[in-house]
Amino acid sequence: MFLGTHTPKLDEKGRLILPAKFREELAEGLVITRAQDRCLAIYPMATFVEMTKSISTAPTSVKQVRDFQRMLAAGASDEKPDKQGRITIPQQLRGYAGLQTNVVVVGAINRVEVWDAGAWEEYSAQQESTFAEMNEEVFPGM
Repeated sequence: MFLGTHTPKLDEKGRLILPAKFREELAEGLVITRAQDRCLAIYPMATFVEMTKSISTAPTSVKQVRDFQRMLAAGASDEKPDKQGRITIPQQLRGYAGLQTNVVVVGAINRVEVWDAGAWEEYSAQQESTFAEMNEEVFPGM
């Protein structure tokens, strides 16, 4: 499970040092892809494979299915962290999420999200006021 907020920096080659507490779960390989809200999602390879099983069996005769499959797969990159726990985020994905040097890495239960620091600050400020009310709407009885 991925938890917490971290503020590493991207180096000049677009590499990100993964937070130490995430490295073991991502050591065998991972997939970086576009996520909603203009951030990136990093999944352990096994989690990504499991998640895409239902996506791959969805009927491609439905336009929204085809669109989602294309956007997810076209933006995906499989990576393996180096010995220092670094991964390279491809330029296409850095551009999508607007990543420069200052980034925020957020544990999001089953995935890690990578945000531009300014975009994360704006997003979290907007969500803070409604967070307490969300659980009853989204997860009744929680």
